[in-house]
Amino acid sequence: MRGILVLVSTALLAQVTPATKSQPRPAKQRSTPATAPAAHKPTPTAAKPASAAKVPPPLTAATMTDEQKTIYALGLSIARSISQFDLSPAELDIVKQAITDAAAGKPAVEIETWGPRIQSFAQARAQRVSDREKEASAAYLAKVATDPGVVKTESGLLYKEIAPGTGPSPKPSDTVKVNYRGTLVNGKEFDSSYSRNAPAELALNHVIPCWTEGVQKMKVGGKSTLVCPAQIAYGERGQPGIPGGAALVFEIELLGIVGGTPQ
Repeated sequence: MRGILVLVSTALLAQVTPATKSQPRPAKQRSTPATAPAAHKPTPTAAKPASAAKVPPPLTAATMTDEQKTIYALGLSIARSISQFDLSPAELDIVKQAITDAAAGKPAVEIETWGPRIQSFAQARAQRVSDREKEASAAYLAKVATDPGVVKTESGLLYKEIAPGTGPSPKPSDTVKVNYRGTLVNGKEFDSSYSRNAPAELALNHVIPCWTEGVQKMKVGGKSTLVCPAQIAYGERGQPGIPGGAALVFEIELLGIVGGTPQ
């Protein structure tokens, strides 16, 4: 795979082990004249092959500077912006080549000619992803609806209590303090207060209908799972990281009721 940046290390110079000194000639024996053996010639040491270019280890949060982390975040932003195109590894290689070529001032095609086609390409790919997600979501919803302890409401919400709470239940106009994790039906996480290490405060009349309905069923101190069909989540349009038509799964801990919010 061709990388966006190419790192080249200088090969080590070959080194030759210096020859050892010749051994001293043994003294002649008077009683047995003989020709003294020739001085020992050391066998030259073979040159060490030049080492291959070293590949630097992958960057981690622990090894990056703040500036490098910002640049890395730029890469994450680019990845998020092109996720809608549902690119294969081979197609991602083309994107990487385009970035490299553009940085070198030598693009292989003209953006003025091919750029206008991006929107229609994005729409076609988004539809492909949505169709695939709808099919997977329908199968998942049907399966979960038969699980023990799951309650299906009139809206299509699938609600399951994991741990009961002992406090009050919120009203539709309340702001609640929660920890939560949201995933697609394939388990891919798209949002989480746990990953931010900070609970969220959310007004129940300003969230998706699935939350407005489902969190009201909880009591403070409890934990539940909400499985939300697309029609009470983000619908056909979806959101960044959430395909259109996707059913969503939320694990929610209701930590408290902060107060009421205006209707």
